Amino acid sequence: MLSLVVWSIAALFIDLTTPWLRLPVAIAFGIAILAVLILIRGALRKTLACLVGFAAVLAWWLTIAPSNDRAWQGDVARAAWADIDGDIVTIHDLRNFEYRTETDYTPRWEERAYDLSQICGVDLFITYWGIALDRSSDRQLPDRTGPACRDLDRDPQDYFAFRGFFRQYELIYIIADERDLIGLRTNYRSGEEVYLYHTTATADAARAIFLDYLRSANELHARPAFYNALTSNCTTNIRLHAKAAGSKAAPWDWRLLLNGKSDEFAYQYGRLAGNLPFAALKEQAHINEAAHAADAAAEFSALIRQGRVGFEPAAVQ
Repeated sequence: MLSLVVWSIAALFIDLTTPWLRLPVAIAFGIAILAVLILIRGALRKTLACLVGFAAVLAWWLTIAPSNDRAWQGDVARAAWADIDGDIVTIHDLRNFEYRTETDYTPRWEERAYDLSQICGVDLFITYWGIALDRSSDRQLPDRTGPACRDLDRDPQDYFAFRGFFRQYELIYIIADERDLIGLRTNYRSGEEVYLYHTTATADAARAIFLDYLRSANELHARPAFYNALTSNCTTNIRLHAKAAGSKAAPWDWRLLLNGKSDEFAYQYGRLAGNLPFAALKEQAHINEAAHAADAAAEFSALIRQGRVGFEPAAVQ
């Protein structure tokens, strides 16, 4: 009961659309629950009263609707979508920004076509940033795709991971040139450490997973949905894509929620290529230095993979 009451108070304080009402309404709800616990006799009645209060807040909370029409940050201003014609996939609003700093960039939204028969595998990038750990999963194309939370155009310091448990951020699939998506994290943002692994996924599995990604991107382009740090985040959705594509899903594990441990999780279930102990595999997977050296080189993707365990010469190309 305590956890339900705490969630209800937090939901009112975070998700009420009228800012000045958030604190007084949350306090009023807490006082009402406290009064119920003091004035009503009997454990069953107290429990039912708490459940009614929680149900009322939940019913209101579920009416909050996601939207694609907001004042988004510039790097998530457009939601990518794709046309699929046989083996040819045409991606619209693919991001390929030219960065000078993290927040100073020239926007470039492009249309690119790809042949599904050319997809040969899946690579995995994991980004560590401070206390919070984030993850994006990416296809072995010159471009990358992954789920993330979509934030409004406001001070980046206004972002709080805790808000991801409520209806604060829409879900978006970023499809971008690798030099944009990865170079931004290694070369322009401070405090982000990026690791790159090649997975054991077959070419057929890679194509199926990629198509399922595109299906979700198209659905979100047409019908927005909320990001949720617990149920619909950048790790749990990847597992669902693999499962939908016919791959045997690894058992549910706490490391899917603490997603900075997801490489360890993938290694345990044989998902990462390379015959090394995990600590050694992770050490050589760190790409920040290589990405800095590659910078704007046309061979950026090949250079950050060169000499890394698990990448055969064909995969580097």
